[in-house]
Amino acid sequence: MTGIKRTTEKNLMLFSGRCHPSLADAVADAVGTAVVPTSIYDFANGEIYVRYQESVRGCDAFVIQSHSAPINEAIMEQLIMVDALKRASAKRITVIQPFYGYARQDKKHRGREPISARLMADLFLTAGADRLMTVDLHTAQIQGYFDGPVDHLMAMPILTEYVLDRYGSQPLAVVSPDAGRIKVAENWAEKLGGVPLAFIHKTRDIDQPNATKANRVVGDVEGRTCILVDDLIDTGGTIVQASEALMDAGASDVVIAATHAVFSGPATERLEKSPASEVIVTNTLPLTDDQRFDKLTELSIAPLIARAIRAVFEDGSVTSLFDGKA
Repeated sequence: MTGIKRTTEKNLMLFSGRCHPSLADAVADAVGTAVVPTSIYDFANGEIYVRYQESVRGCDAFVIQSHSAPINEAIMEQLIMVDALKRASAKRITVIQPFYGYARQDKKHRGREPISARLMADLFLTAGADRLMTVDLHTAQIQGYFDGPVDHLMAMPILTEYVLDRYGSQPLAVVSPDAGRIKVAENWAEKLGGVPLAFIHKTRDIDQPNATKANRVVGDVEGRTCILVDDLIDTGGTIVQASEALMDAGASDVVIAATHAVFSGPATERLEKSPASEVIVTNTLPLTDDQRFDKLTELSIAPLIARAIRAVFEDGSVTSLFDGKA
């Protein structure tokens, strides 16, 4: 057959919702591209309209949206963006969710409850997503909810590098805010050079959201700078109680490190008044000026996401970014 011209050149295109444009721009710069111009606006009744201003036919599309408050609008906007790409004949659609909405609703604690984290995965699959990319899921099992590849990126290398550079000369201990996240704390302790490990024994009232009580410290933290690690900080109640318990147990200092700065309600005020000397987060979620305070350090997740995008686009290994532990 002659006279037919075929092209096998791949075309990477990056798209962004309205929730966190500064992160999308930083990712685009790191990848070496630009965010595709997109018209997104709300109708009078709140419905969302999306239209891309360039042809997307045959492209390898990456759609980034942080699921920040108002979270349901952020999710719906990203779903509509995926649907628009699918109907415009994008070749492959990778959904990038630096913060995966509803990740804490990953199982049923009682009868007649939903598993909303699974519903999220189903929604994006139905919309047309071929692949998901996210950072530090609340539980790793959520990777199995999506019927397709999931790239679970880890912010730990970024956070631990900063902690080692700033606090590496001090006697350290890594502390998990509860027993359920002890495995993550173990990985932290290993990355920081095999420092001691402790955790906070706490109780939770399943009838009261965002309500826990720190009971006691399990492990020796006396005279040490305690690195209190978690995947997210929401209202700040749990992490602040844990920092108070550590100081009561003889810690010389407490440093809080978390990937996702949700910072709902009283979180900023609580963290600012807490015994912790520093609160380290990444920019997976946008922060307003009112949510920033003197103790806060924000590290960029953009280089990590950009490297993962390049690996996916070039059909390379994303796992290799984390020494085979992703």
